[in-house]
Amino acid sequence: HFTWVLLKEDVDLDAIEDKMGNQIEFLTQSTIASYNMLSYVCHLKHLNEDALQNLRKAEKEIKTKHADDIERRSLVTWGNYAWIYYCMNKYEEVQTYLRKVEDTCKKLSSTARFQVQLPEIYSEKGWALLQFGRTCYFRAKESFRSALEKEPNDPEFNVGYAIALYRLENSTRGSDRNEISTLKALRRAVELSPNDTSVMALLALKLQALNLVDEGESYIKEAMEKTPDFPYFLRYAAIFYRKKSEFDKSLELLRKSLAITPKCSFLHHQMGLCYRGKLFQLKKKKYPPREEEEELIRHGIFHFERTIEYKSTFFFAYGDLAGMYAEAKQYREAEATFQKVFEMTNLHPADKQYLHHAYGNYQYFHMKSESEAIKHFTEGLKVEQDCLAREKCKNSLQKLLERRIQNGLGDAAAFSKLGFIHQLNSEKVQAIECYEKALDLDPANEEYLGELWKLRSSI
Repeated sequence: HFTWVLLKEDVDLDAIEDKMGNQIEFLTQSTIASYNMLSYVCHLKHLNEDALQNLRKAEKEIKTKHADDIERRSLVTWGNYAWIYYCMNKYEEVQTYLRKVEDTCKKLSSTARFQVQLPEIYSEKGWALLQFGRTCYFRAKESFRSALEKEPNDPEFNVGYAIALYRLENSTRGSDRNEISTLKALRRAVELSPNDTSVMALLALKLQALNLVDEGESYIKEAMEKTPDFPYFLRYAAIFYRKKSEFDKSLELLRKSLAITPKCSFLHHQMGLCYRGKLFQLKKKKYPPREEEEELIRHGIFHFERTIEYKSTFFFAYGDLAGMYAEAKQYREAEATFQKVFEMTNLHPADKQYLHHAYGNYQYFHMKSESEAIKHFTEGLKVEQDCLAREKCKNSLQKLLERRIQNGLGDAAAFSKLGFIHQLNSEKVQAIECYEKALDLDPANEEYLGELWKLRSSI
């Protein structure tokens, strides 16, 4: 863990600690990896004695579950022991564990001192990387792929690879080819691990995204029969029904899961999304009952507040909370929430895009400021991260600019921005027309002239 570039700036350590505790309780097959991860998290929190205690628990699990393969299974744990003792300046203990690692590597015919390529280590590295957020998803996928190269039919490695592909695709705008690869990997994982209802639910969500809803729901129902009370399955089943706009069904599953893991930020966020969905559904009625609206807003605010309380790095949720404050006309709280998250320095590019889009919507629909909305949709578009949030910024900005131009309010900047959008859409002819109009309004602008020259040269 100490050499896998797992940075505490990327995560909420308390949230990972809670998650590992839940995995130890509910996912009995992964307790060794969970104790190793807990040990590393304790070290990052400067609790090295607690870190050692978790490594002792990992050792106990290894002796119980892998009595005939203790040395091979202990390499990660022993390596972590050596690092923690090194950080504690206990060099005699460091040497003890270094010798254990070196001797085991020699027995396993390693080609280099202290190095050995084992699929189990690639797999544990993959699971660790998945815990440290989207910046690590690609490396997680590569780690599981390395494990599969050595043991292509291992159920756990296939599950990890499928989850990494699924998360990686959902954190970026996946191509058709990526979607096919993810679907294939999920089907393979379910085939090899038919009792892993979490990955079965992910397959259902992937099928739903591909408009194969009935097939997806058949997997949800099958998994429900196998593990009706398993929280890791229930959360994904809840997402499936939320995306079907069956909000009450989703809330029922989320409450069931929250009763088991009450401080899970993921579950609170999903609860908030359900209440927001019910609110927007209610608003479509001709005369929506105000009391019912207020109750849904109140529930939404409560769960979004719990989300960021339990996981301060859940950046998406800040925009969702601010949006719900705006629905309650609590504009001061909404503005403060947006500004708080914009000031954070560890935002992922996709989070920045999402927040700029959310703030643009807030400015347009609640503050009635078209200029501020355009500004923030543009800022989101400038962030070079090809994901759904960028597409939303582009579409929202295009609609606003075209409306301004149709209303006779199109200035040079509006035509220039619209030209940039056409460029992103590979619509060169329309882009040239927009930059020409921008130059008509601002003839001395070198930026517009440069873009126009590049476009004409490329045709």
